[in-house]
Amino acid sequence: MTKPVNYFHLHMISDATGETLLAAGRAAAAQYVHARAIEHVYPLIRTEKQIKKVLEGIDAEPGIVLYTIVDKRLAAMIDESCATIGVPCVSVLEPVLSIFQSYLGAPAGRRVGAQHVLNAEYFRRIDALNFTMEHDDGQLPLDIEEADVILIGISRTSKTPTSIYLANRGIKTANVPIVPGVPIADVIINAERPLIVGLIASAERISQVRQHRILGATPGFDTDHYLDRANIIEELSYARQICHRYNWPMIDVSRRSIEETAAAVLALRSQGR
Repeated sequence: MTKPVNYFHLHMISDATGETLLAAGRAAAAQYVHARAIEHVYPLIRTEKQIKKVLEGIDAEPGIVLYTIVDKRLAAMIDESCATIGVPCVSVLEPVLSIFQSYLGAPAGRRVGAQHVLNAEYFRRIDALNFTMEHDDGQLPLDIEEADVILIGISRTSKTPTSIYLANRGIKTANVPIVPGVPIADVIINAERPLIVGLIASAERISQVRQHRILGATPGFDTDHYLDRANIIEELSYARQICHRYNWPMIDVSRRSIEETAAAVLALRSQGR
């Protein structure tokens, strides 16, 4: 008998964008397969008035409260009110800041949204995103040698989303489709600077993903050929042959999330492949 899913309220309060909380909250919630979080995200909370309104929402729909508020006075308001309401609350950053303070011997500056300053790293990520969008799906301008990474693979191997994720990490990424019978462009084969990685997957996984893709296919699109397992196996075989021929490493994305695939690519970069 299938165990029923239990739903619970998860309140996430941030004085910045809330990305840190979302990542932490979802990572924790994912460990509980029979529980689903109803997410309430409150970004850019920086005043008492805003805090009071958020607390009214928590009182109306009690649940777990996570927050990243660097202002100690506002954080105390949350702690005290949650204790009164009778719900658990956790300052996600406080234990981390305590460790940093202990190790570095200095208190944190407690700057709101400090990780989002418009510094050189920020503009490097924007530059990488622009580059990646200009080099998506086989677009190969003359500056392809400026890429940090080139992802190749047959259709539906997560090339574009992985490229965008890497770009968000400041990695200039191009992606190129592999099509049986269509040779790889010389500019790719002769590229010396970029790390070239082949993305592969099981035929079953590719077929499943393509099933969803054809829902928005244009009239005249040959869906039978696109979904046929034998054709997919042939495409994958061709992709593997190309990677073996040029000694390009491969990553099987069958059971990997975009984040895990990107992490594997970064690991290859760190190894100097």
